[in-house]
Amino acid sequence: MGDLMASEVQAAQQEIIEEFSLFEDWMDRYQYIIDLGRRLPEFSDELRTEENRIRGCQSQVWFVAERRDGRLYFRAISDAAIVSGLIALLLRLYNGRDPQDILDSPPDFVTALQLESHLSPTRSNGLGSMLKAIRGYAAEALEAA
Repeated sequence: MGDLMASEVQAAQQEIIEEFSLFEDWMDRYQYIIDLGRRLPEFSDELRTEENRIRGCQSQVWFVAERRDGRLYFRAISDAAIVSGLIALLLRLYNGRDPQDILDSPPDFVTALQLESHLSPTRSNGLGSMLKAIRGYAAEALEAA
């Protein structure tokens, strides 16, 4: 069972990598990331609290996780367009997944898309902080199980 799920995350990563390979240059990729961020689900003001804010991001990022039926569901938003787009990518990978599979699936797409070299250091740190939060929730969920 575990392998099947882990390959779900891997398959999602592969899709993202293939989508990005369609763009000739980084300006187009940035635009695509920003467009993804604009399509994030509504994130109510009540959830934009200090305790839901992720530290380590230069922009404001609010992040909520919940566990239902052994899977983890995430919602997040940022006040920065590009960061919201990165959130959209992370949600596509990890939302609704099994905690073990989240931990078993490193974010290979970050390297494959060369995000570190194309994002500013602060955005790169923000991406890292969000990944750490997602993996942290997954680890907690496993301990609680």
